[in-house]
Amino acid sequence: MDAQVFLQPGTRYAVVGATTNQEKYGYRVLQDLHSAGFTVVGVNPKYTDIGGIPCYPDLGTLPWRPDVLVIVVPPAVGLKILEQAAHLSMKKLWFQPGAESEEIAERAKKLGVTLNDAGTCIMVARRLASA
Repeated sequence: MDAQVFLQPGTRYAVVGATTNQEKYGYRVLQDLHSAGFTVVGVNPKYTDIGGIPCYPDLGTLPWRPDVLVIVVPPAVGLKILEQAAHLSMKKLWFQPGAESEEIAERAKKLGVTLNDAGTCIMVARRLASA
């Protein structure tokens, strides 16, 4: 799937696996999207706020439906997130490198969910798209 579909101006994101650990991609992706001017929230039951960005315990508690979910969790957890997202009519998911799997890709097709399956980091794709 073309990354541009996930990177349109005005896109609202939720980063699943957001964290306060600045060394992890859950933090870096959240901050990168925020600093680029996108509306973004985190999803992680451990936090209510990450660097001034609201964080929610799960997809069902989000105050609005994101246009894109960015998944930064292990594939086993990502599969559960995929199921929840489909149930909540969230149809665009970006699985960061290492979060994706063949099982997720197959299940997404059955659920009618669009995945970024290029194995690309959203931060890299965003920079390439804006260059």
